[in-house]
Amino acid sequence: MSALIKHSEERLMKVLLAPVISEKATMVAEKNEQVVFLVMPDATKPEIKAAVELLFKVQVESVQVANRQGKQKRTGRFNGRRNHTKRAFVCLKPGQEINFTEGA
Repeated sequence: MSALIKHSEERLMKVLLAPVISEKATMVAEKNEQVVFLVMPDATKPEIKAAVELLFKVQVESVQVANRQGKQKRTGRFNGRRNHTKRAFVCLKPGQEINFTEGA
């Protein structure tokens, strides 16, 4: 399906914001061979798939997306809210791997 839809390379460079490196993301990566990314709020699954394949030169099997609500926070007597975020759980095809610790 994504082969039929052409995305601009400029847009694909902006879709992925950052990899999520947390305890839960590490467990998901080991158990399900998935990688977790923070993505733009208006990003679509085909765009996320195309962006990961373009940037990391790997083959993507599937993409699941989770919208996370920002937490309510309070400073003194003022209530505030953190920004909502969108996370993409990218499942790679067998034998594919993305390693973020190589460049560090």
